[in-house]
Amino acid sequence: MESNRQKKIASVLQTDLVDVLQSAARSGNLGVIISVTKVNVTVDLSIAKVYLSVFPTDKRTELMEGIKSNTPKIKHELAQRTRHQLRRMPELQFYVDDSLEYIDQIERSLKGLDNPLESPDSLEKRKKK
Repeated sequence: MESNRQKKIASVLQTDLVDVLQSAARSGNLGVIISVTKVNVTVDLSIAKVYLSVFPTDKRTELMEGIKSNTPKIKHELAQRTRHQLRRMPELQFYVDDSLEYIDQIERSLKGLDNPLESPDSLEKRKKK
């Protein structure tokens, strides 16, 4: 169960991260939409797990690599923005949030758009590893 302090810090980080990441994407002319779907802060407030959704999805891997390699810059930018709200900036860990993609696959299946009988190769994707 998250404390109110964890929730508050997560909310502050989420709001500012959206600005930082979207302005970086705009300045880089990447033509992508990045949304910060969730931020979880550990109990000791030392780590913030940031879940990102990227559209279009084909640029996701490249974008996540760029974000991870620029984590110190992103952390510094966030620290500047939140210096009056947070004493210590947590370490940032970035993860892909593919829940929207998963929901879309379920909807496609329910509508009969991904019929495994018509395209048996789609069965491979559904097998549990």
